[in-house]
Amino acid sequence: MTNWRLILSIGKTHLLTKIKQTSIAALGVTFGIGSYITLVCFMTGLNAMLDNLILNQTPHIHIYNEIEPSQNQPVEMYYGVKDNFNVVHSIKPKLNQKNIHNALPIIHYLNENEQVRGAIPQIKTQIFYIAGSIELGGNLTGINPIEELRLFNIGDYIVEGSAEALKNTDNGILLGIGIAKKMSLKIGDRVQVSPIGGDVFPLKIVGFYQSGIADVDAIQSFANIKTVQRILGRPNNYLTDINVKLYDIENAIPLSKTIQKQFNLKAVDIKTANAQFETGTTIRNLITYAVSITLLIVAGFGIYNILNMLIYEKMNDIAILKATGFSGRDVQFVFMSQAMIIGFVGGILGLIIGFGLASLIDTIPFKTEALPTIETYPINMNPLFFIIGFSFAMLSTFLAGYLPSKRARKIDPVKIIRGQ
Repeated sequence: MTNWRLILSIGKTHLLTKIKQTSIAALGVTFGIGSYITLVCFMTGLNAMLDNLILNQTPHIHIYNEIEPSQNQPVEMYYGVKDNFNVVHSIKPKLNQKNIHNALPIIHYLNENEQVRGAIPQIKTQIFYIAGSIELGGNLTGINPIEELRLFNIGDYIVEGSAEALKNTDNGILLGIGIAKKMSLKIGDRVQVSPIGGDVFPLKIVGFYQSGIADVDAIQSFANIKTVQRILGRPNNYLTDINVKLYDIENAIPLSKTIQKQFNLKAVDIKTANAQFETGTTIRNLITYAVSITLLIVAGFGIYNILNMLIYEKMNDIAILKATGFSGRDVQFVFMSQAMIIGFVGGILGLIIGFGLASLIDTIPFKTEALPTIETYPINMNPLFFIIGFSFAMLSTFLAGYLPSKRARKIDPVKIIRGQ
């Protein structure tokens, strides 16, 4: 029967008597795991920041009434040329209204769906911003500010003012930061807006919006839905878009197809709308995990080499243990226990160092006008990374200790003593 207390005691004694070699072996594990934790926390945090920059503002399903050419042209309906080959030039779009017919009942129906977290209306229109002699073209979107705040985190992109101020201010506008800079406007000022072919309406600036995309910030602004309906001279049921947020983004594709078929509207899911961005995200994640795995493998080889040399230097101890009656299996367990102790101590220290370095990076200021809501470098402290790191430390030291200790098990002590 194996005496584990004696084996652990011998292993501990070996480690303490060769404290320099033990420390080098433990540090090899520590720095390997610490580097892995720091790298993967930073890179995945950076990827998550880039994803959120786009995805937080993007609905999982965008529903609108697309203007497109009619599939059946009038000439095809004329019986006299029905069987002929007809070529039609300068095809005009069919006469469709831009707004969604029965939008409010559709929104109510979608909100009853258990897959839907929320469905909210919007009105999108092109306007001119007028301030004195300056006139700029742009886009005005009518929104429900509180619902946009709840579902699409619009508050993260309001650098001055608030969504509540927009909701509570009649004829208020949340102005794009690029427009405000061009027109030298500040909160409380009034800017005149005019729809294409419409009258001029003065709106009070209640806040500034900054998405981080300069081209968008130079044209985009927001107002209450009722304010935009009033500017366009439209009734209260006039809505041009419906944005849907789901509990599970994976349901976006099948649900969008169902909506498109059921309501005869254009429904674009987030994966189709951001196909190129999804590809970029996949590539970045592959690079992150490839680098992380490579780092762990390199650390594993380093750990193996250190432990292999440690056991090689203890050949005399192996001979003495076998000469005093220890079996080859007991000798193997002695060196396996040393490897596991080194892996445990080095792994714990590596986790602490990795956590410390990642936390330090998280405090380094990172301010740029393109990302107004980001104040420090992004870090993703996912507990899974720490579990993987510690598990790899134990696995790598187990393998690094098992292979040399298996050789030590078969060593003939007479040959070692004779060689001395």
